[in-house]
Amino acid sequence: MPGWRLPLLLACVPLVAAVTYPTEIAEWRRQREAGLRRDGGWLTVTGLFWLRAGANRFGTAAGNDIVLPAGPAHAGAFEFNRGKVQVTLNGSTRELRPDTDDMVPVGRLRLYVIQRSDRFAIRMKDPESPFLRDFHGLDSYPPREEYRVTAQFIAQPRKIPIANIVGQTEPEDSPGYVVFRLHGRQLRLTPVFDDPASKSLFFVFKDETAGKETYGAGRFLDADPPQDGKVVLDFNKAYNPPCAFTPYATCPLPPPENRLAVRIEAGERKYGH
Repeated sequence: MPGWRLPLLLACVPLVAAVTYPTEIAEWRRQREAGLRRDGGWLTVTGLFWLRAGANRFGTAAGNDIVLPAGPAHAGAFEFNRGKVQVTLNGSTRELRPDTDDMVPVGRLRLYVIQRSDRFAIRMKDPESPFLRDFHGLDSYPPREEYRVTAQFIAQPRKIPIANIVGQTEPEDSPGYVVFRLHGRQLRLTPVFDDPASKSLFFVFKDETAGKETYGAGRFLDADPPQDGKVVLDFNKAYNPPCAFTPYATCPLPPPENRLAVRIEAGERKYGH
């Protein structure tokens, strides 16, 4: 390599590094917004109907147990008994698996079974959702590298109670906790496994921006599994729960140990619906 080129290349290194991180965050946010807008995303969730034991009839007619905004007047029925849900539609009956892609199509609508503790409900998705139609994009703090911190992971497998916005509390598996420094203070957060198969860490947290600049109930943060006892927390990728975009979600709330007495001016700001 000609010697005259070396100082020029070295001078470019800080510039490349400076551009790379904001570009990474911009791309992450682009994908995040695309995920919300996609067909079947959270912006299409327009209904939540809790099932009662026995037959739950659905259709557009006012006399149905579940009144739909589109489709036949009397489309069918969900039969709920002993923790199992069956649907009768178009003359056939089948069992539905909760919290899966097992879907019941009714015209443009898609209906799914969800289970929360001992309660079962029907979640409705509509591609013509007003939440999707009126979505005006995400508002986020400018990315700042000081909010990307490396935390120490302390293994302490246990179950912790996680409450949700519909008043239920469920024990969730937690592998331990992380300790890190931010704004000159030592802080601690406890993750749970949102998807046990992947072992990725899922944090539900709240800080002192909540209810002012950020969503009042708290925000979410994902992190890769620990490596060599360390976990990278990038608060620039903190994001709003589904409940910020639709009133028909059943979001978890931060456990007491994840309510931080600091301002985290990073990630998504408040979104109103």
